Amino acid sequence: MTENAARLTISLAQLNPTVGDIAGNADKARAARRRAAADGADLIVYPELFIAGYPPEDLVLKPAFQAACRAAIEDLARETADGGPAMLIGSPWVDNGKLYNACALLDGGRIAAIRYKVNLPNYGVFDEKRVFARGPVSGPVTIRGVRIGVPICEDTWLEESEDYENVVECLAETGAELLVVPNGSPYARGKNDMRMSVSVARVTESDLPLVYVNQVGGQDELVFDGASFVLNADRTLAAQLPGFVVRGAAGWRCDGPVAPVIEGDEADYAACVLGLRDYVRKNGFPGVLLGISGGIDSALCAAIAVDALGADKVRGVMLPFRYTAQISLEDAGRLASALGFGYEVLPIAQAVEGFEAILAKPFAGLERDITEENLQARTRGTLLMAISNKTG
Repeated sequence: MTENAARLTISLAQLNPTVGDIAGNADKARAARRRAAADGADLIVYPELFIAGYPPEDLVLKPAFQAACRAAIEDLARETADGGPAMLIGSPWVDNGKLYNACALLDGGRIAAIRYKVNLPNYGVFDEKRVFARGPVSGPVTIRGVRIGVPICEDTWLEESEDYENVVECLAETGAELLVVPNGSPYARGKNDMRMSVSVARVTESDLPLVYVNQVGGQDELVFDGASFVLNADRTLAAQLPGFVVRGAAGWRCDGPVAPVIEGDEADYAACVLGLRDYVRKNGFPGVLLGISGGIDSALCAAIAVDALGADKVRGVMLPFRYTAQISLEDAGRLASALGFGYEVLPIAQAVEGFEAILAKPFAGLERDITEENLQARTRGTLLMAISNKTG
């Protein structure tokens, strides 16, 4: 592959970090490195800002958080003195009073190099210009004799703007032999095709192989689908990891594994399942509470919840009123039985009629309309909130 190294084996750490859990993320990095060492890897690559979790939002502006991230990186760096795989790991990094979105090369017991993200996205769900400083364009880092360019996520996307820097072109011109791209790229329908098109364009322009490493997992309203891949310099697909699953796959090789990537409705459903699972898990909730109506909407939500958490962590409540059809009660019961989650029926007539009694005077002389229908819905919401609060 290069004059200096006949072979370089790279492990792709498609992992699920938790925002703010620096110690937990560092432990995940260690576990992945141990596996990479067992597989004979020379280098293990983690997603963007892995040690902090992505996206860290305003948490990254806290000096104590910045210092804790740096300390964790320094600890990991010392551990690479064991002669095992080098690490390319993302972290916020303060340099000369400026905060950067950085990727650190840890090797030989030290921080061997730092590279900063140059092009900061500021559209859609991204607002990195608000929290990070723009990094300088730098050349490749050297790992086991191989010169590796490390553009970070947006540095490969070539969004049209006056201040865009062509980082990949710079890396190619300064002697990079391959590109390793750490990413925090959230899922959207059709995103796989978009990422592949962007990456193929960078490979075409640079004539360099490209390793794309993306995180997996849910974080608030975002879901990251992983689907990491490797492109050869001739633009052929050398390796493809599956979407929506954690994977530490050893071996950047031309004969690497190519897993199918789900698309369309199947991918949307997988994103909902993963997003819910991580929202519940990362926030420490014991499970979820669902209002079950017998309709298709609550049936779909129940299926997502059971697939995400298991039936034992799902509780369903039917809240019928005088207008609730018998078939709705029957369908709700069949749904709970089919999916195996706990279910109970709590009639709400007493609560709704209590509201109506309170409102009798203000409503005097007015015809019944959608207001009374909305009272049913608000009553259900209030009762569900109470059960949720009481049970955690």
